[in-house]
Amino acid sequence: MMPMFSLDSVSVNFGHVQALRRCTLRINAGERLALVGSNGSGKSTLLRTLHGLIAPAAGRLQQDARLRQAMLFQRPYMLRASVLQNVALSLWLRGVAWKPAKAQALQALERVGLADLAGRHAKALSGGQQQRVALARAWAFKPQVLLLDEPTSSLDPSAKREVERLIAEFADDGMTLIFSSHNLGQVKRLASRVLYLEQGRLVADLPTHDFFNGPLPPAADNFLKGELG
Repeated sequence: MMPMFSLDSVSVNFGHVQALRRCTLRINAGERLALVGSNGSGKSTLLRTLHGLIAPAAGRLQQDARLRQAMLFQRPYMLRASVLQNVALSLWLRGVAWKPAKAQALQALERVGLADLAGRHAKALSGGQQQRVALARAWAFKPQVLLLDEPTSSLDPSAKREVERLIAEFADDGMTLIFSSHNLGQVKRLASRVLYLEQGRLVADLPTHDFFNGPLPPAADNFLKGELG
């Protein structure tokens, strides 16, 4: 099976800062991949590179040009419009006529349990509700890959559980999941594979059980002890 993403010695630079250092990686369809590491380790840069938002300075990134993918950020951007319009507009921009875009948007809001708020101003929603609108916006596009950058870090416990539940359901439906998280409990619950990054380097790439039960490279082991200690 051809991998969805293939990275060979990919590096990304921001001025004099090397955010990714010769990263080699394969990601297959159906995986649930968690990116962990301290702030500045390269997690967000790797996600944005996979999504095509950042071009590698060196190395090679290969993926199917027909691959449908969506990305969610820690704080989703909401337009000054209704919840329904926020979802429908993303479909309209992809070429869906406005009337069917609104119908598909309502279906997506039903999928995340927010159909009753379709007419509400999106910016008036809570953080958890806005993240669910962002999930609806992604789900409406029917992506094969969902990338998420710390999707629950700014949410209260109840909202975290709801967003995490939806992400798990999307993955259960066959969506490939690639996400960064500082919440190691969330990593255990959602991921089948864990990448540990440090200073832009991919230090460990292991099945979730092996990552949490060792042995690990010293840098990854120290990180895990510090986070769990």
